[in-house]
Amino acid sequence: MGRTRGTWNMKGMWLAGGVLAAVLALTGYAVLSGGGDGGGDTPAGKGRASASASASPGPSATYAPPDDWTEPNSWAALPRGKRTDDHGSQVGFPKTTEGAVAMMLAANTTDIEGNKTNADEQLRIYRSYIGKADQSSQNAEQIELNAQSSDKALAKQMGVSPGQPLPSGAYVRSTVVGYKIIKKSDTEVSAWLLSRVVQKNGETAKESGSYTRTLAGAQWEDGDWKLTGDATARAQQDVQGQAQPHIVAPGDADFNSSGWTAIRQAS
Repeated sequence: MGRTRGTWNMKGMWLAGGVLAAVLALTGYAVLSGGGDGGGDTPAGKGRASASASASPGPSATYAPPDDWTEPNSWAALPRGKRTDDHGSQVGFPKTTEGAVAMMLAANTTDIEGNKTNADEQLRIYRSYIGKADQSSQNAEQIELNAQSSDKALAKQMGVSPGQPLPSGAYVRSTVVGYKIIKKSDTEVSAWLLSRVVQKNGETAKESGSYTRTLAGAQWEDGDWKLTGDATARAQQDVQGQAQPHIVAPGDADFNSSGWTAIRQAS
């Protein structure tokens, strides 16, 4: 779990789930996502996400939610931001642990459909939720270039020309469905995020989906929570050598044994 530098390649249904990871990767820190975060997860099996030895930006596609529902032991109704900024993002979260997680949720909730592109979403998140020390014109340009490349791949996959709107009824969406706190203080919070990523290639196409696990660190900065490379690097140090929470859906018995907290609609 060392530092990485360079570009971040995403394709297909990994687009939405990789936004947060892609933004933080450009600050010079690896973020742990999907089944390939360097081990620590249970080897692949029934109802379990696979783990690989090398880091991967995408979620594992091997997890199958169980048929029987097990009620999550822990639920949270996270606060909303006090306002919407110029980029259309919720900001102004309370200075609490729940406020920090609510910001992380907002920064990892994406919707790519119609004329809205992956580049639109990545730049919005970068401008709204990344700390000042990690922002630069070079990073913004690289994020845009990487996102435009992934938009071209998505357009090809969905049968439209690059730059055209996605087909009617097509989308790629990511929603955080659970979290697990790693460490918290009044000014810094780190957590694992569990997201559901879904893709539909058109009105009559079947929706496909998978789950992804991401590590995030936030600091209190200028009256709001921001994602930072420094906080994420400290979170990586804190989880080294620890068993990572399994990638499982709410309703799976292992959701509880892994220590996840399920998320209700924001209050």
